[in-house]
Amino acid sequence: MKSDAPVRLSDGSPLRVVIVNDSRTMRASLRAALALTSDFTVVAEAADGLEAVEVVARTRPAVVLMDVVMPRSDGYAATRAIMARVPTPIVMISAVVDPRDSAVVFETLEAGALCIAEAPPAPSDPAYRFRCGTLAQLVRSMAAIDVAKSRRPTEVPVAPLRPLVHRAASTISFIGIAASTGGPGALVAVLAALPLGVMPPILIVQHIAAGFGESFALWLTERTKHPVEVARHGARLERGSVVVAPDDRHLGITSDHRIELSADPAIGRQRPAADYLFLSLARHAGPRSLGVVLTGMADDGADGAVALRRAGGTIAAQDEATSVIYGMPKAALERGGVDDVLALGAVAAWLCSRSGIS
Repeated sequence: MKSDAPVRLSDGSPLRVVIVNDSRTMRASLRAALALTSDFTVVAEAADGLEAVEVVARTRPAVVLMDVVMPRSDGYAATRAIMARVPTPIVMISAVVDPRDSAVVFETLEAGALCIAEAPPAPSDPAYRFRCGTLAQLVRSMAAIDVAKSRRPTEVPVAPLRPLVHRAASTISFIGIAASTGGPGALVAVLAALPLGVMPPILIVQHIAAGFGESFALWLTERTKHPVEVARHGARLERGSVVVAPDDRHLGITSDHRIELSADPAIGRQRPAADYLFLSLARHAGPRSLGVVLTGMADDGADGAVALRRAGGTIAAQDEATSVIYGMPKAALERGGVDDVLALGAVAAWLCSRSGIS
């Protein structure tokens, strides 16, 4: 199905949307923007966060368009309450806050919303129809995500780790982690559960909008207490260090185990790409590497995971039940690049065990 084709429920009815905004004018504007296609039906509106929780619980929409600044309860609090009570895909949208503000972006993600978008402009704006079409496409995409899976308990029974064969845990030198949609929250869960200062160097490729690299590293540091930094070409990787790929550069390691940043072409439209990271680890560290594929759309990391596993590395993939989107982990598993499938809550223990850290 083409990405711009109408997306409807299994019974053929349009997608049900709830609009939450304290401005009657903005609610009307959003309703008009969605009305430009036949894909959606606005089943209810709410004027503040407290009302929103009750409305969403009663109407069970496919997507919620949530304002940020509102009386009684703001959008962040309402999002947390909705995700705890009746998990629903939520898109934060506001004409007041800047959706490019890193603090807003990461507070949005931490609250449980999938993304934040700009409000459509006035109908007189030359870009009005284009912007409305972009919003409609975003809502369609978000409606396809089963956010309830990411809110189920993560401490589910996990199969015992298989004994290492010719792979001494104490020899692990590098850990590569790949993530996309749902990744920021998953990374916080993993890093926060790891001991400080003792893990092998951790290299992270997270698909995120350009311009948020430094803010993302700072956000991870604040949430996990690990000193996360944006990777610098040529820097030495020390035990206990955590680095994230910078904007528009592939992340890997060199033969002398320093950080490599590359402007090589995108892989599968991604730069940085998880495939590049895992291929680099396969080439320069092989059996001394661990890889983790977390929640994310599409298949980035799958081919690299296969290569890393063939080179002697060990790979874990997040399970479907705890993934926001079971795309990247599923692709890696189906192509034979995964040793263990784990609930999100079990990934940190797996990394410690495989790294010889109790």
